[in-house]
Amino acid sequence: MNRRTYALALALLGGTFLATGCANMAASANTATPSKLVIQVSDGDAAKWNLALNNARNAQHDLGADKVKIEIVAFGPGIDMLTADSSVADRVSEAVKSGVQVAACENTMAAKKLTKADMNPSIGYASSGVVEIMRREQEGWSYLRP
Repeated sequence: MNRRTYALALALLGGTFLATGCANMAASANTATPSKLVIQVSDGDAAKWNLALNNARNAQHDLGADKVKIEIVAFGPGIDMLTADSSVADRVSEAVKSGVQVAACENTMAAKKLTKADMNPSIGYASSGVVEIMRREQEGWSYLRP
């Protein structure tokens, strides 16, 4: 095989690998893992909670609810908005129905003498809110504190 034929064969072979690589990248982009967002709420302010809930809803709207995992973690004064009778209880329940996980810190609940019977029945729990956020970040979740 002369040099010209050899160079042509290499060029064709390289083009085949390039085309195959691009096709594989496009296929993997369509099956990418969902985005993940953990939101911290440690303020006992309804306006902060509404902002966090709006952020979660907007992320679901912009990315597609099936393409984003969202967890709101509440601790400290933020736990008060997760009680069954809070001013944002209905919005929290709506968020959970839309696929948002909402977790109350059990350490804070114990310190405030709150029981699960006091809490919004749609939420979940984390033994430690801070540790829950740390774990999520270690797992590659994006962090937001509105």
